Amino acid sequence: MYWVSCRLCYYGEAVDDRQTEDSALRKQQFGAKAIIAAYPGKNTKHSTIKKICRRIDQTGSVNEHKAGSGRPRSGRTVTNIDHVGELISSQKGNDGQHSSSHEIAAELSISNRYVRRIAKEDLHLSAFRRVPAQVISEVVKQKRHVSVTSAQSSRRQADVLH
Repeated sequence: MYWVSCRLCYYGEAVDDRQTEDSALRKQQFGAKAIIAAYPGKNTKHSTIKKICRRIDQTGSVNEHKAGSGRPRSGRTVTNIDHVGELISSQKGNDGQHSSSHEIAAELSISNRYVRRIAKEDLHLSAFRRVPAQVISEVVKQKRHVSVTSAQSSRRQADVLH
């Protein structure tokens, strides 16, 4: 029951779009009958307003849920963040020794997505893969040097002719 987007209600109290006028009235100690009397054109049932008032008294708002309601978060807990941080930091300095995010996830019994999210958002790390670089021998270096110098000399000759 959202009756107002943003305006002043009784006693000059501002009501934004997250609050309803009935919650503002309830905070001012208005009962269900007084709220119904304030809005005669709404045709809202008395029992509905009483339920809303009860919810406001219990939670402090019409929209908020009770603390602890809903499915508990199990992936990004403090202990999992600590374990992932320890497993990732134990890889530093050990060349050739590394664990993928899949292996860390399997070890901690959490999803691979949570491991990547913990590393990025909580530990402020970025994942990368080392790519082996091309090894250039001396023979290849000399061939490149010869081809570059010949290309440069041919360009110079073309520039002189034009």
